[in-house]
Formats: sequence, C-alpha cells, structure tokens
Amino acid sequence: MLWYTILRICFAAVFLGIHCAAWVGIFLEYKREKRLLANSAPLPPVSVIIPVHNEEFRIKSLLDSLAKQQYPAAEIIFVENASTDNTIELLRTFAAEHSAGIMVKLITLNENPGPNHKQYALEKGIEASSGEIFLFTDADCELPPDWIREMTCRFADPSVGIIIGPVFKKPGGDSFFHLYQCFDHAIRYLYLVGATGLGSPGGGFGNNLGIRRKTLDVVGGYSSVPFSPTEDAALVARVRTHSTYHIRSVVGKPVFVMTQGESTWKALINQTLRWNNGGLFGPDLGTRLNFGFLMITIGLGIIAIPVLAFIPSLWPLSAAVMTAMAGNTLICLRLFGSALPKKGAAYIVQCIFTPMYFTFLTILGFCRVKVYWKDSQVS
Repeated sequence: MLWYTILRICFAAVFLGIHCAAWVGIFLEYKREKRLLANSAPLPPVSVIIPVHNEEFRIKSLLDSLAKQQYPAAEIIFVENASTDNTIELLRTFAAEHSAGIMVKLITLNENPGPNHKQYALEKGIEASSGEIFLFTDADCELPPDWIREMTCRFADPSVGIIIGPVFKKPGGDSFFHLYQCFDHAIRYLYLVGATGLGSPGGGFGNNLGIRRKTLDVVGGYSSVPFSPTEDAALVARVRTHSTYHIRSVVGKPVFVMTQGESTWKALINQTLRWNNGGLFGPDLGTRLNFGFLMITIGLGIIAIPVLAFIPSLWPLSAAVMTAMAGNTLICLRLFGSALPKKGAAYIVQCIFTPMYFTFLTILGFCRVKVYWKDSQVS
C-alpha cells in the first residue's frame, strides 16, 4: 500500500511538474523574443513556398492577404500539385494581376510520388527558390498584413535556424464543434512554445514556419528530411538533431495565421490524428518519447475518472490532468485571446473536453487507425 501511495502521488507531482516547467519555457521564449526583436538587421531575400491542390474554393483569403504583404525582396512560389479544379487558373490570374509588385513563380507537378505529397511539393518549391529565408504556409490560410516581415525579422540572430509561428482556426460558427477547433489549435501551440523555450521543440505548424537556407544546407537539404505524416515536425527534429542552430517559436501577436476549420468531426479527427501520430510515431526518438509520455499520462488521468467510484485513491491522477489543463487554458487566453472567439465561461468545458479528446486520439494512434491527407493515405 505504501508503494501504491508513493506511485500515485509521484505520478501527479511529476505530471504537474512537467507542466510547470513548460510554463517556465513559455516565459523564457517570451523574453527571448523581446530581446530578439530589439535588434535590427537588414531584411534578406525571402521565398514563400505554398503547395496547392484542389483549392479553388479555399484559396481566396490567402491570395488577398498575399497581395497586402509589404516586403522589398520576396518571391511567392506556388507548387500546383495536379489539381483537377480551377485552382491553376486562379493562380495564373493572381500572378498576372500582381506582376508589377510581387514576384510570383508557378510550378506545376504532373506527378507526385509521395507518400506525403505535401512534403514532395515543398521539396520542389525549395529547389526553384532563390531566397535566403524560406517561409511556408498553406492555401487555406489567411496571413496578417506584415507576416513576411515579422517572420523574417525574427531571423536577425544568425544562430536562429527555424522560426515556428502560431496558427489558429477561424471561428466557423458558434457551436461547441467550431469553438473546440479554435481552442485545440491554441493548446497545441502552447505546448509547442513551452517545449521550445526549454530547448526541446517537438514539432511545428507547417502553415506558419520559416527556415534559413543555410540551416537546410547544414542538415543535408530538404530531401534529407525523413518521411512523416507531419513533415513540419520531421523538419524541426532534423534541424534540432543535426545542427547547432536554435529553434524559436513566436509568442507575439503580429504573426497569427488563420486557417479554415474542418466541417465535420470526421475530418477534424483525421486531421488531429495525423498530427498526434506524427508525434507518437515520428522518426525522431526525442519527439516520440516526449510527446508519447505527455499523451499517455494525460490518457491515464482521464481513464482513471470513471474508475474513481471504485478506486477513489486514484484521484491525484485525474486532478493533476485537470489542474494542468486549467493552467494551460488561462495562459492560452492571456497570450492568444485576441485570436480566439470571445466565449468566456465556455472555455471551462473546452479545457475539460481537451484531455479527453487527446486520450481518444492516442488510443486511435496505438490502434493504428489510418490517416489521410488530400484523400491519400499517409500513415
């Protein structure tokens, strides 16, 4: 009985201790960003690389926001991946209408061997680029007006190799489903900032990510990044383990990228399961261990809840998970509240549901449920 008591109390203490450490990491990252932005440096040439596939009905916001960017030396590279709709015509029209102010390149792929078609498209876009800094985003995103400049100025420190920016979902409605998508993105990014601040970033958002060309050269080029259903996490892991460059994440407001939410629970589960599987089964051992421990411990705390009626002594496990999530929620609303729907007390339900949803995804992942990207199986 003594060992059982020690085990359950230590479990709760370790779990909360990890979250306290992550919160310290968030503070450290915030302070680093403040110091970094205090230094001015010449703005280098930038290549914005965007893979597109059948985006006719989702790309308008991106094109409008790209037209508003003010940056003296930027090229926009669209990698058109054999779309069967009117996407390529929209891109050609955009290039023609903005030829005087924006350098636009359009690459068309007749084939894409995959297995992650986006990863292959990014590789081809990088091969055609000329910038010193690469910025990645997706066709369904909306960029803030100074996105290129704000992301690029964070490379003022030559030791910084990757900048990871925040991505949030546009509120698609007032329902629980739409609010959860917004909250889910914010919580995931908060964990990422904390890990980055502690020197152990385990992923990134590929639709708001920047990398220095020299950094990519040091690790063997983009083609050296191993296949993963989350190519952004694989790229971050490659840089972390094969270079001395630092990886930083953005805490400031000017670089919030907004993306469209999913329309059904099935689509959302597929998307978030792909992200979770990238952490659980990715090519980098450190990412697998860190992410796996976090997801498994959250799962144990949630699974313990229905058992409390029979084994009430398990309460520290569940209490630790809920306490950590409450802290995460308060920090999210403080840092990213301007990008989240103004729903007040509704976030209490969100912070309770989130660990339950993470547990569900972890179970699906270990059951090897398949995930898809653009209608193609990637895991």
